[in-house]
Amino acid sequence: QVHLVESGGGLVQAGGSLRLSCAASGRTFSRYAMGWFRQAPGKEREFVAAISWSGSSTYFSGAVKGRFTISRDNAKNTLYLQMNRLKPEDTAVYYCAADASDIVVLITTGDFSSWGQGTQVTVSS
Repeated sequence: QVHLVESGGGLVQAGGSLRLSCAASGRTFSRYAMGWFRQAPGKEREFVAAISWSGSSTYFSGAVKGRFTISRDNAKNTLYLQMNRLKPEDTAVYYCAADASDIVVLITTGDFSSWGQGTQVTVSS
């Protein structure tokens, strides 16, 4: 497992942007597929975006595709989520996750082995 710490959340007006970061501990960060999930009050956790260990493949939910970008810097052990054109419905606690399994399976099951503590994103209308 890897220890994950998210940062960068906050309050932003609709149409604005935020960049979330997820710092990972350990020397094997580059072996892990990484993902972002979110959970709004009263709702189930949902998949947002994921990236393969090399960064060559990225995946997005339909709700954020075209507005969010996921990237990683393996030299810095850091995952990013650039969120543009934010909407009130993007309000949620955002979590990063890591696992060494196949990324397509991970996106389908959400069964990542390591999770961060979450960072709050609030988008005002």
